[in-house]
Amino acid sequence: MGHEMFEFDPELTDAVFEYCRERLAMDPVPLDFGSLMAPPPESMAGLIRPEGRNAQDVLELFKTTLAPAVVSIDSPGFLAFIPNAPTKNSLLFDMVVACSGLNGTSWLESSGVVVAENQALTFIADTAGMPAGSGGAFVSGGSIGNLSSLTVARDVGRAKHLDLNPRDIRFAISEDAHSSIGKALHVLDVATLTVATDDHRFTRAALEAAIAADPHPENIIGIIATAGTTNAGIVDDLDGLGSFARESDLWFHIDGAYGGAAIFSATHRHLFEGIRHADSFIVDPHKWLFAPLDCCALIYRNPTVARKVLAQQASYLDVLHEGSDDEYEWNPSDFGIHLSRRARGLPFWFSLVTNGSAAYESAVQCAIDLAQRTQELINESGYVEMVRPSSLSIVLFRRKGWGAERYHQWSEGLLRRQIAFVTPTKWEGEVVGRMAFLHPNTTESMVREILESMRD
Repeated sequence: MGHEMFEFDPELTDAVFEYCRERLAMDPVPLDFGSLMAPPPESMAGLIRPEGRNAQDVLELFKTTLAPAVVSIDSPGFLAFIPNAPTKNSLLFDMVVACSGLNGTSWLESSGVVVAENQALTFIADTAGMPAGSGGAFVSGGSIGNLSSLTVARDVGRAKHLDLNPRDIRFAISEDAHSSIGKALHVLDVATLTVATDDHRFTRAALEAAIAADPHPENIIGIIATAGTTNAGIVDDLDGLGSFARESDLWFHIDGAYGGAAIFSATHRHLFEGIRHADSFIVDPHKWLFAPLDCCALIYRNPTVARKVLAQQASYLDVLHEGSDDEYEWNPSDFGIHLSRRARGLPFWFSLVTNGSAAYESAVQCAIDLAQRTQELINESGYVEMVRPSSLSIVLFRRKGWGAERYHQWSEGLLRRQIAFVTPTKWEGEVVGRMAFLHPNTTESMVREILESMRD
């Protein structure tokens, strides 16, 4: 007789599957209310106790009390931050991954996982124009992807410059780099050359000017560019910065966590040609490539270099690392700041294989097209105006005469009425409106209703 916690409960299984079936069948997915419907403390009081509780009762508590207090990031009305729109196939296969108890740590344990995940990584690398042999692993998100790749870049840079104090080395970054870049460099104890941008776009010309004015340019070991800023969707001068990095023997990292998915866009992929220069590149399938949270594709130009820096060493892990470099089997644990990991790349792989790359190209393009149409609608209105031209799938706009408090009241009102989840942002110190399109089922009529709500 096994432990009671590990016994199969067919009734609970049916209840969970029925909940999942209902959720998957929702069309559209409701927004729900987030903090506007925060669970009362008494609803959670005393739930954890020695003897446990009826599982179906707890499932009902989740369904009726907890779930409505979470804004559905996969709703077509979720237009704040960066949304998430996993395909039905990816959600279903995420259930398969969970129920299978898959470990995605090493080739020894998980060669079936590794083969499939690497196929998806290679497809992304090829689409982005990275050279043959590029590879890496799926990590939890852009923050860990940036931290992992910049750890490799730091160590490579230090090894090239043994004449320098290790704490004096720097990366060139822009003023608009994602906050995770600054946090990663803080953790790594690496300083920056922060370059003033040309209308928020990091360019080769701006970099060259900053280096020419800097008293210690020899300390710069790498360049960090952004392929689609989170706040405005701006794509840096990837080709110019990348060619400068190649000419100067500097590490070139591209943070494409959000915008890198536009390599699948017929109208905008040309903006990303500079990825071919990258030593490391990240893009989050859980953003604009329609995978469930949490999933970031981390890809290195030379994975062997990354492995030498990041592979963890311990007696019990020796079995994973026996032989020469050429004989290594592929261990995802060797390419990021992680060891144990779930097979987080498989839902994306399954969706990509079953839906086909053409469907991905179409879905990515939908968001860009809707952003451009939204710009037209705003320009036609007499009370809302663009803050700057739309870029990728992000639109920044202002309601004439509104201040911060009015934007927040409007945002809360939209959510209360279950129209949309749209939150304000700041642009050059001013509170403005922002819509981030991602879900291909977000419609022009939804946008019109949002804009109409700002009329009064």
